[in-house]
Amino acid sequence: MTDEVSTGLTRRQITRRALAVGGSLAIAPFPAGPAAASTSRSTLRHGTPAQAGLLFAHLRQLVTDAETFLAPSPKHPWYAGAVLLAGRGGTVALHRPIGMAVRYSAYDEKTDTGVEFPPEDQIPMAEDTVFDLASVSKLFTSILAVQQIERGALELEGTVAGYLPEFAGAGKQDITIRQLLTHTSGFRAWIPLYNAPTYEEKLQLIWNEAPLNPPGTKYLYSDLNLISLQLVLEKITGRTLDTLLHDEITDPLGMRRTRYNPPASWKPKIAATEDARKPWSGLDRGLVWGEVHDENAFSLGGVAGHAGVFSCAWDLAVLGRTLLNGGSYGRVRILRRESVELMFTDFNTAFPGDEHGLGFELYQHWYMGAMATPRTAGHTGFTGTSLVLDPTTDSFLIVLGNSVHPVRSWRSGSAPRVAAANNLARAVPVRPRYGRSAWFSGMASATTATLTLPPLDTSSGGARLRCALWWDTEPQADTLALETTTDGGATWQPVPFATVRPDEAHPTGTVTGWSGRAWHRLTADLPAHPQLALRWRYTTDRLYVGRGAYVDGLRVGASDGVLFDEARSSDAERIAAAGWVPAAD
Repeated sequence: MTDEVSTGLTRRQITRRALAVGGSLAIAPFPAGPAAASTSRSTLRHGTPAQAGLLFAHLRQLVTDAETFLAPSPKHPWYAGAVLLAGRGGTVALHRPIGMAVRYSAYDEKTDTGVEFPPEDQIPMAEDTVFDLASVSKLFTSILAVQQIERGALELEGTVAGYLPEFAGAGKQDITIRQLLTHTSGFRAWIPLYNAPTYEEKLQLIWNEAPLNPPGTKYLYSDLNLISLQLVLEKITGRTLDTLLHDEITDPLGMRRTRYNPPASWKPKIAATEDARKPWSGLDRGLVWGEVHDENAFSLGGVAGHAGVFSCAWDLAVLGRTLLNGGSYGRVRILRRESVELMFTDFNTAFPGDEHGLGFELYQHWYMGAMATPRTAGHTGFTGTSLVLDPTTDSFLIVLGNSVHPVRSWRSGSAPRVAAANNLARAVPVRPRYGRSAWFSGMASATTATLTLPPLDTSSGGARLRCALWWDTEPQADTLALETTTDGGATWQPVPFATVRPDEAHPTGTVTGWSGRAWHRLTADLPAHPQLALRWRYTTDRLYVGRGAYVDGLRVGASDGVLFDEARSSDAERIAAAGWVPAAD
């Protein structure tokens, strides 16, 4: 079942070159980052925020914010409960269950209320609670496909029909494996396979399905892509998808709580999902608990390329750590580093806003929040699950919630995921470039924050601003502007500036989007005036935010000397900050 999708906002297009010829792969290398420097044998351990290089207060806020969604938000709880896991490097600094894994026995549509189990029969969340991952399952299918590409058994640019001749019908003969992995095949979002009574008739529905768009011309997220990929994998390996999952991923990595079709003995440790009944569900099943929620996956026997995997937070963290390590965990390697890079490489540069690696979504603020960077990879699941991996900071976040318990209509949007990601992003410190603190814009949405220097006499000419600048904003939607006024603030004019490392001109006096999460040296020539005031203005829209902006070491010099120097306490006290705060991260 398709999950919520991003709407309406333009993301910056990040160009990555990728080439697939036969079974071999070559890519342009990524800049080295924390993940590249980490040991290939890095394994997970519980530890403190300090050991993870994270700030305790923001991890504590992550939990506090997550707990607010156990209450009406705005009308009903977003989830009955959740398990939160966050860390950096090899350290899991937060692993916290909240709320209930099993609370409701049914949903009363007449009163729009949940019918609760007696208190003694309700089950609280635990660290090892197992969840129906829904569409997060697609990541496992994708990894299995990339493994086969590594081994030469599958070609990224090969046609699906080359492996499954029956697939060629209805104009699908040119769809490639890459297009399945990046949701550019042209398939519609889903079709009700569960209405077909036999497995053979379900397959026939796929063979007969015509693309909505010519392959490769549009991005459209579709379950049919990963179901088709499952059929390819089973054909070329001679093994079923659940066997492949066990043999190639979960058993080598020791993921003992991850599988399709969990046994009945697991049920007390599994989070319940929905009271599945028509018309909101495609099937009348009653309370779904211990079986896959997705109707198509259920009709396929619980084993499907798009849904059906059950797992717990720790196991997903192991998978995430494996990918951040470049494909290895401890002494086990399941992918080559070059293959992992393909999962963090944007193949959808033709579709800005829908960045996508092989299987992984990239740079999606709608659930990654301020963790989103051009390299941040993740996925969500309809049942309330999500995984976010940020190689730039070597951090990982898992939010597993049962948000369709007791019914799917109670939750809306992705606010808990965004809140958790914003807090983890803030927990990664940004060290001041000079001194003990730097000015920080904050991360509030629907806000304008200003940082204003006092009026300066630049009439002697040659005045220039120098400072250090750090920014990471939601591209286009949130901007940081440098402006001047000569009339006491009645009107403001943009000031063009340049940044160094990399050298870049900003003729509009603004920056937005991704800057590499590094400090940049800034210079700006200022106009001559006896009463020139200068300000930074940070503006955000009402939806999502990036990590924000930092300014440090503000200094204005002119031909007749230094006019302002933040290092002088008397000058620093004259700065007027509205929304900006000194941060000593």
